[in-house]
Amino acid sequence: MNYKIRKASQADTSGLATSLARAFDDDPILNWLVRKDNKRKQGMKRMFHACISDLCLPHDSVLVADDLSGGALWYPPETYKLSLIKQLLLGPKMIPVVGFNGLLRLALAMDISGRQHPKESHYYLEFIGVIPECRGTGAGAALMMPILDICDREKCGAFLISSKEINIPFYRRFGFAVQEKIFLGKDSPPIWPMWRNPGT
Repeated sequence: MNYKIRKASQADTSGLATSLARAFDDDPILNWLVRKDNKRKQGMKRMFHACISDLCLPHDSVLVADDLSGGALWYPPETYKLSLIKQLLLGPKMIPVVGFNGLLRLALAMDISGRQHPKESHYYLEFIGVIPECRGTGAGAALMMPILDICDREKCGAFLISSKEINIPFYRRFGFAVQEKIFLGKDSPPIWPMWRNPGT
């Protein structure tokens, strides 16, 4: 199936947030972080809405399938670190997602994952996902390639953190290699930082 991929706009935020919430519904790390009560589903949508609108869209590197069935949230080089002001503004938006008790765990998890980034200049893929019924149709590959093509032209690396071991072979198809296996907390599931050299 051929997917039309384009850059997202603010008008896509709500629809893309809904699709990503569905795509990550079974994600081990997000399910470790987000609240477990009846407000969980809405919290997931709020989280992705904030990530898209507040954090990624300003860098003009959010890719979306034209039918909003999936998307990829990229950060260009030197843009993934959150300023103190952005962290303070993001905190209240995360309360409906993780609850008051989960804010510290979220902050610690973000700090640990942030320290995994290589020192080399790189594009960072924070999230990529498609709705369950579109998995295996080529949507994920279509969302990956535009930025990886830029990486190759610019001779720039790419970095992601896989939260599912089952997804590692998919990323390896595009030249990503596992750096290590780490844990974000005492009782957290593992994550796998992965690096891609340009042209691989």
